[in-house]
Amino acid sequence: MDARTNSQGIAAAPLGLFAAYWGDMLWRTVASGEALRQRANNMTEHEAAGMPPLLHFESEQVADGHDLQPASNYRLLRVTRCGTDALEKHVRKGAAPVLVVDPRAGHGPGIGGFKRDSEVGMALLEGHPVYFVVFDPEPVEGQTMGAVVQTLATFIDMVAKRHRGKAPIVYGNCQGGWAITLALSHCEHRAALAVLNGSPLSYWAGERGINPMRLLGGFTGGIWPAHWASDLGAGRFDGAWLVQNFEALRPEGVFKKYDTLFAQPETERDRFLEFERWWNGFYQLAREEMLSIAGDLFVGNHLESGEVVVDGHCRADLSRIGAPLVVFCSNGDNITPPHQALGWLKAVYPTTADLVAAGQRVVYLLHQHVGHLGIFVSAGVARREHRAIFHHAESIQALKPGLYEMVLEDSASSESAAAAQFQPRRLEDLPYDANPAGFDKVEALSEITERFYSQWVSPWVRFAVTPDSARELRALHPMRVSRKVWSEQVTPALALLPWVQRWLEQWSAQDPHRVENPWYQLERTGADAIGQAMESWRKSRDLWAELVFEQAYAN
Repeated sequence: MDARTNSQGIAAAPLGLFAAYWGDMLWRTVASGEALRQRANNMTEHEAAGMPPLLHFESEQVADGHDLQPASNYRLLRVTRCGTDALEKHVRKGAAPVLVVDPRAGHGPGIGGFKRDSEVGMALLEGHPVYFVVFDPEPVEGQTMGAVVQTLATFIDMVAKRHRGKAPIVYGNCQGGWAITLALSHCEHRAALAVLNGSPLSYWAGERGINPMRLLGGFTGGIWPAHWASDLGAGRFDGAWLVQNFEALRPEGVFKKYDTLFAQPETERDRFLEFERWWNGFYQLAREEMLSIAGDLFVGNHLESGEVVVDGHCRADLSRIGAPLVVFCSNGDNITPPHQALGWLKAVYPTTADLVAAGQRVVYLLHQHVGHLGIFVSAGVARREHRAIFHHAESIQALKPGLYEMVLEDSASSESAAAAQFQPRRLEDLPYDANPAGFDKVEALSEITERFYSQWVSPWVRFAVTPDSARELRALHPMRVSRKVWSEQVTPALALLPWVQRWLEQWSAQDPHRVENPWYQLERTGADAIGQAMESWRKSRDLWAELVFEQAYAN
């Protein structure tokens, strides 16, 4: 009797674990689907509201680029309050103002300040009054890159004037970083310090098999696809294309995002929705602006050589930037690797002696692992690296001309900024080649194909496209369709998801001990294997892309 009972218990245990796993997996599937439904509704609501900036902080408008000449869709905000955290109480009288410029690279503004522990939050915590540059979803008709640069330069001067001539610390994220270098290098606008976070200035540079985005122009034949997409958009380039390119760079990262939500929806749901609210806000760029960015910067690589002319009269010469520079980059960044963030230095200043003779101070801060978005959104990075930059801003300004690496020490307290050492370095020792072989041929090809498209194809596309057809094409973009298909407005049956989730919770389908269940562990092992397979495929794809590019252009 005892032996038979014991045998039945042994048999029942695996069956119980199996049943618990399947009940929990059903609940996790429904909970994940509910999160995707909520994401779709958040996206629709955000679009209906005009896609306002997603700032955690309260603010007031100081200036509107629509009122300037030339006009742009940029606006200048002053951060006034940080909710119940009241970080604004830390602001010191006479402290240098901080101007944060977010990237306009497909998404809307807010990545530099949509959390308390962000660049904005750390600047307030260190006692600085903070201003934030945002932009509207739609550009001004015919808006040019020159108009954007002139607007940023005007905002820099406005902030200084509001603080009795005290030049601001200008903080640029990704595209915002190279935009402020253009603003500071033309017509000699002033800043106390310019911080470039994950900002590419050497667009041809990169590591073989690691940074494939720089090769894109070689495989598309230049910038004409951007021109074509802008024509199909009735003069607007849809930022969803840029976001799609970003996701295609690392597909295993996209898989991991959804897999993490599925594995632990009760803890990941809020974080997932917070980030996706910003990630899926797709903004537009004007055709003229996009072609300048693609032609002069991405394919042409003209910024480091001083060949970009702004507003027809001001040449953007990086050697004319008088403000000390802080370059924050990461070895884990496949969008803006250290090669693109630092390679331009040797193109502008051939030797360390030239940098010193120019009276310039350049400090670089190198993270080993964080990815491109982590530079801007990681709370840990904000509390450590960004807070340290603000805390040591005056020390950086006081350095003698030259190149330095900023090395942070581990802080004894999470409430204080990390101590820093500024170790002298030599430009000659930087292992980054700004101008690898083959890209000059891509630039030449791009000029030919763009000239042909502009003369023979573009007029016919513009004639056929209407504002209504452009709106329909934007609505049908895969990045929008794949999100909004989860809305009950598109798929009515999904309205049942909240009810099904509550019903499953009532029947205790959710397993609080799932991590101990061997079936769940087996599932996680399978998910890891899928992620690793996708990563291996992506690495092979990128290596083959390098080989094909080298054969086509570098030989």
